[in-house]
Amino acid sequence: MARRKTEVFSMSFLDVICCGFGAVVLFYTLIAAQAGVQREKTNVDMQAEVDRLEEEVLEGYANLTVIRNSVQETTDEAVRTEGLAERIQEESEKLKVQLADAEGTTLSRREAIERLKADLKALEEGTRRLEGGAQSPGAPGNRVRGFTGQGDRQYLTGLRVGGERIFILIDVSASMLDETVVNVLRMRNMADSRKLLSEKWQRAVGTVDWLLAQMPPTSKFQVYAFNTTAEPLVEGSGGKWLDGSDPEALNKATTALRQRVPKEGTSLENAFAALMAMNPRPDNVILVTDGLPTQGVSAPLLAKTVDGEARLKLFERAMARYPRDTPLNVILLPMEGDPSAPAAYWVASRNTGGSFLSPAKDWP
Repeated sequence: MARRKTEVFSMSFLDVICCGFGAVVLFYTLIAAQAGVQREKTNVDMQAEVDRLEEEVLEGYANLTVIRNSVQETTDEAVRTEGLAERIQEESEKLKVQLADAEGTTLSRREAIERLKADLKALEEGTRRLEGGAQSPGAPGNRVRGFTGQGDRQYLTGLRVGGERIFILIDVSASMLDETVVNVLRMRNMADSRKLLSEKWQRAVGTVDWLLAQMPPTSKFQVYAFNTTAEPLVEGSGGKWLDGSDPEALNKATTALRQRVPKEGTSLENAFAALMAMNPRPDNVILVTDGLPTQGVSAPLLAKTVDGEARLKLFERAMARYPRDTPLNVILLPMEGDPSAPAAYWVASRNTGGSFLSPAKDWP
């Protein structure tokens, strides 16, 4: 009997081999799947970490913007604080100057009061001596108001406070605060109480006070203050003549002027229009001012600087409305930057038969 041939690679062997290979493949498949799950989990964790870091970066940018804005605000506040400190320093210096001026004014006023007391005492003693030596009391004076100046001064002015109807015009524009443009600009920003104490304005008030003290009792009078407009000092007396023998009317005019604060520009046309509206018209006009006008009947539509030539034209236009048969007496106070004013007012006074006076600092 022939011996059966043995096959190495039989079907059973091949099955075993295939099963083993399948097991290996399955094993690697499971391992690969598990590794993919691990990688996916790792990716998710890393993505979350990345997202968290991005949020932190964005939050950092937002905080950086806030910090930059805070720095800018702090810088702006520092700049404003520095500017405020400078303004406070300037205001402090101004207040020191005002305080020094006020103290000087107070001291001078005290000295003036003491001098007046001494003068009054001497006058009372002199009056008693005269009354003791006189045979009769004598005739009364012819002045309704008195005026006490600073010392014994007499001036030959040629200014005559006379006539049946005397019309006084007093300039109350801002330029009456001082003699220089720089100081006028500085005074305009001060308190009204400080403006009323300015040396130039006190001279103007004293001038009108002197004029009212020279008012004849038999005359009629009126006092108008003017800047861009013109109005009477005595309230309710517009267009009316006041009695020169009425001390109450004279005192009211002086009191009202002492409380008037100089401001705004100067319209000589409106001032002359006010005197032309009086019925009957004045026969003597006294003008107290410090320069040529800065506007006509109304202010210009476009604000601009008025030069000397333009001011002279405004003056000529105003004089064209002035009555030639009425004397114009001018008391011109000093003001820089207006060289044409003295000549213009002198010619106007001469042409109308009036007088021109540019007083000394201690007048009246």
